[in-house]
Amino acid sequence: MIKIFLPAFLLVLLMHCASASVPQARVDSIMGVLKNELAHRKDYDDKKELRIKQLKEKLNATSPGNYNAQYDLCRQLYEEYKVYQFDSAYVYTQKLLRLALITTDLSKVYDTKIKLAFILLSSGMFKETFECLNQINSKILSNTSRLEYYSTKSRAYSDLAEYNGDKAYAVFDQSEAIKYIDSAIALAPPSSFDRLYYIGNKQIVAGRLQNPSSEYLDLLLHYKLSEHHRAMVATGLSSFYTSPYQESDRMFLMAEGAINDIRSSTKETTAIFKLGWELYLKGNIVDAYTFINQAMDDAQFYGARLRKVKIGAVLPIVAAQRNILTEKEKDRFLAYFVSITVVAIIISSILFIVFYQFRRLKTKEKIIEEKNILLEKINGKLSEDTHIKEEYIGYFFNVISGYILKLEKLKRSVERKITTKKYDDVLLSVNEINIKKERETLFYTFDHVFLKIFPNFIASFNSMLREEDQIWPRDHEVLNTDLRIFALMRLGINDNETIANILEYSVNTIYVYKMRIKAKALVPGDQFDHRIMDIKAVDILNKS
Repeated sequence: MIKIFLPAFLLVLLMHCASASVPQARVDSIMGVLKNELAHRKDYDDKKELRIKQLKEKLNATSPGNYNAQYDLCRQLYEEYKVYQFDSAYVYTQKLLRLALITTDLSKVYDTKIKLAFILLSSGMFKETFECLNQINSKILSNTSRLEYYSTKSRAYSDLAEYNGDKAYAVFDQSEAIKYIDSAIALAPPSSFDRLYYIGNKQIVAGRLQNPSSEYLDLLLHYKLSEHHRAMVATGLSSFYTSPYQESDRMFLMAEGAINDIRSSTKETTAIFKLGWELYLKGNIVDAYTFINQAMDDAQFYGARLRKVKIGAVLPIVAAQRNILTEKEKDRFLAYFVSITVVAIIISSILFIVFYQFRRLKTKEKIIEEKNILLEKINGKLSEDTHIKEEYIGYFFNVISGYILKLEKLKRSVERKITTKKYDDVLLSVNEINIKKERETLFYTFDHVFLKIFPNFIASFNSMLREEDQIWPRDHEVLNTDLRIFALMRLGINDNETIANILEYSVNTIYVYKMRIKAKALVPGDQFDHRIMDIKAVDILNKS
């Protein structure tokens, strides 16, 4: 657990110097500690319950005839319960009283009645408290018991004066409280906690709050106090800081008192309630409700009837303000949420439009890209076709020019021989023309020009056939008939009749050649023609 105390020397400095006060940051810090301790209050209560359980086990294990040991354990259990839980404390005062009567020890009987009066007073039962105290003969009490008697009676009159709060009865009650506290002071050992505490308390009862109690300051400075005593002193000292400019000192001391009440598992307490009311007056509704509600829980747990009435008078007011604040927070949150929702819808709409336009743009870009690829292919095809046409136009121009020259020479020879009536020589001239050789020459030239344009044709063609089915030209061939058929196809001549006329075969023969080769191909027949058309010309290969 986190434990933070203001150093005593600093506390004294702050209390003595009117111009000095606890910094707000220090107040905020101790408020944080208080909230943390509230969250862990069950841990402290569990430790107390464990001590109580151990004492009860010892009591149960004590011999029934050992009244003194039983009395001592019951007294310890009373001390654990007296500021923790009224009902249980009352049970053990009754056990103490029964044991005192059994032992016929009158001092123990009176000592028990003082203890009973204390818890009756803490519970707010004034009539029963005074009845109990009036049964005690203080003359036969020990000094310790008499000191407890005077202090309890002083507190009874002091609390009654505060409860009455009028001029008719409060003045008498206050004077009686001072009279009995003077008796307690006179009886307390010099420099003891009791003496210094009662002197400081007398200032509070008498209403002399102009200057902080030097005795309380001395206790905080020089005495090693228990957590319960520190809570009592800090809470009492806060009563002296009533001015507005002393607000931070007052709140710091009340917070320190509340913290130590939690750590000592004290349920019969006023510090956290006073702090909660102070925060309410400051406008800190949330923390005020938390602390006052905790004060009510403590009062209910202890069984402090009068305190429950007092807290119950203000808790609804604070709770109502908290509800109003909560509703305002809800309204603000709702407005904020609606605003955020509207903004989110607008942003989502914009994002949707942007995304939609982006998708449209991407679609258009994809179409453009596809068109560009298609155009690139078309351009490549056109470039390829242009290259082929350039090569073959030149080739056929040369071939045709050669045949025109031959025809011209033949014409002149025939005309000359006809003119001279050498008819037999005409027949000889015509027979000089070797059609087969001319066709072979044509094919040979075609093959060379084709392979010049498509140098990878044969290899690409055979890549589509198994090794045993591949077709390669013989040593004296450039292209053979099979290759020439598909070479013509690569040039765009797909008609079987046209190919048959060029190669001097029948249409059926050309068809059989094609089907035979496609049947052996590694690719389907419909793809074979496309793969033939995909074979690139030499310039296209260089470009790619």
